[in-house]
Amino acid sequence: ADADIDQVVMDEFHYYGDPDRGWAWQIPLLLLPRAQFLLMSATLGDVTDLAADLERRTGRPVARVTGAVRPVPLHYSYERVPAHELVTRLLDEREAPIYIVHFSQAAAVERAQALSSVKVITREQRDAIADAIGGFRFTTGFGKTLSRLVRAGIGVHHAGMLPRYRRLVETLAQRGLLRVICGTDTLGVGINVPIRTVVITALAKFDGTKMRQLSAREFHQVAGRAGRAGYDPYGNVVVMAPDWEIENEAALRKAGDDPAKRKKIVRKKAPTGVVNWGLGSFERLVEAEPEPLTSHLQLTAAMLINVIGRGGDVFGNIRSLVFDNHEAPARRYALARRALAIFRTLVAAGIVQVDREDAAAPRIRLTVDLQPNFALNQPLSPFALAAIGLLDPDDAPGAAGTGHYALDVVSVIEATLDDPRAILSQQEYKARGEAVGAMKAEGIEYEERMELLEEVTYPKPLAELLGEAFETFASSQPWVRDFELAPKSVVRDMFERALSFGEFVSLYQLGRSEGLVLRYLSDAYRAITQTVPMDARTDALLDVIEWLGELVRQVDSSLVDEWEALVNPAADPEAPVVPPAPPSVLDNRRAFVVLVRNELFRRVQLAALQRDDNLVELDPEVGWPDVLDRYFAEHDELLTGGSARSPRLVTIDEQPAEGVWRIEQTLDDPAGHHDWRIRAHVDLAASEEAGSAVVIVDEVLRL
Repeated sequence: ADADIDQVVMDEFHYYGDPDRGWAWQIPLLLLPRAQFLLMSATLGDVTDLAADLERRTGRPVARVTGAVRPVPLHYSYERVPAHELVTRLLDEREAPIYIVHFSQAAAVERAQALSSVKVITREQRDAIADAIGGFRFTTGFGKTLSRLVRAGIGVHHAGMLPRYRRLVETLAQRGLLRVICGTDTLGVGINVPIRTVVITALAKFDGTKMRQLSAREFHQVAGRAGRAGYDPYGNVVVMAPDWEIENEAALRKAGDDPAKRKKIVRKKAPTGVVNWGLGSFERLVEAEPEPLTSHLQLTAAMLINVIGRGGDVFGNIRSLVFDNHEAPARRYALARRALAIFRTLVAAGIVQVDREDAAAPRIRLTVDLQPNFALNQPLSPFALAAIGLLDPDDAPGAAGTGHYALDVVSVIEATLDDPRAILSQQEYKARGEAVGAMKAEGIEYEERMELLEEVTYPKPLAELLGEAFETFASSQPWVRDFELAPKSVVRDMFERALSFGEFVSLYQLGRSEGLVLRYLSDAYRAITQTVPMDARTDALLDVIEWLGELVRQVDSSLVDEWEALVNPAADPEAPVVPPAPPSVLDNRRAFVVLVRNELFRRVQLAALQRDDNLVELDPEVGWPDVLDRYFAEHDELLTGGSARSPRLVTIDEQPAEGVWRIEQTLDDPAGHHDWRIRAHVDLAASEEAGSAVVIVDEVLRL
């Protein structure tokens, strides 16, 4: 309330009604009564109650601007023609740029690929796109697909793409170089792309829980992107009819005016058991006003830590936040119970202290020795903090966990993060495929295989340990039962398999979800660095943290680039859209050493599986088949557990020659002889160019 803030401008204010993020738009309204607010959105709806509350809090009169005339009028139409015919006609009528809205990422990519057969741009436009792209690097599997599409004048835009690919599409579109963009309803999430025509392929979507028709706000958010002030005299909003209507219309056109042919047509009907839409739905949405905004205030441990960290009358500030908000009275009491339970958890964890020197006014403050960037941003972060205390940093025999403390800490943090469903479903698919192959090899009958297969799922490290710990924690902190613990292995899986980002995406066929993978890795990195106390960080855990941070930076640094663009707004708008290169992979020595060790250990894992074909592909000159024959003539197996990937089994000579490191990996045999070695070198220049460790194996030998 005492913050030195005079004015607050909040764009896209309709997100106040978002169930997950709406609280972030409400909190400033509650805590900044001295500020003047400018709340902006084209789809506010009825804000009578909100305006009255703002006037009460700030003492300022509230002006509602609701009747502004749109500078670029919209023309609405309902079309019963296939997409390729519609796009061809719109291009011929000079109604581009066209944004085709889909409600799944896969559908957007498939449509873009299908439209690549349509001539969208001229040779001159194709050359202009090539010049604008310049030296932009399309480094991933989907990147190759996107490169081909944008050079044909067709963009793709959805949340599953890497941020730098989305920025490329937005930049090319802003320059008028893309005539068609196939995307999801991210169009309605404030992206700055000039569009004349919006084509909406459906009026129903899956909202994460169920299929439903679009709300009026969702429809108008997307439709309102059509038409550019200062460029277009109007904007087009085209809604495509369902497939069954389009097929009926095609049959009628084919029959022409012949009554006999028209009579013979067997008209298709709307499918049953699904959410349908039609002309009536379209007309209703065009005329409908956006629904009233609904409050979705949440209280989290991170929020309470921030309030306590502000100092002052902590109890009064929390009480005001809990009881003087936009929620209904019953909901406020539920928030009060939640706040009290979280507060007790923070005190028990030693994060918050209560000084009772003055019994009438006890002082509430944060523990003084919290690390500078400490934060509990996940609802279950307090549980994670407690669970880490169960693990033994020394990996002593019989201790809780898997015997690999660093990766067990990662698993604790991953269990508190939201599930990346696309990744987990692909992990489960691969695990079941491998299980079927193993069961067939064992001669298990089909019926039994199917029964056993039901038990196969994606990897869930520490599931039993964490489940028991969660129940114990919840017995004294019942508020955590509102959230679900979700053991999984994404970061851990990448590290244990010694995979790069591209290899992980390829292994699980996640080319259309690269952005989701990167976002999850970024969230995991942030959660680990902000949640794990400094005294719980062993050298091995620090290695994992540095490796993960460097991996994220090397894959895509465009989020940082966006902030730099804000700092440097005078950058040349006509410059090629090449993002600045990520920092050199050699700059972070600790992370680079982990990358080197991972490259070596990948060979160890493949050797343990006797995958000589994969090893030959990596190192064609080494003679891996003969090496494996000789090794397994001496030993029954090659170990790959925690001791096998210990840094103690790797030696690195950083100064044998300029631009080269010499490295040696000792193989962990069951007899403990440790007399088999992989000798290799690291090409530093090639590593810097690739953004990853380039390791060349020279020989594998027995001492």
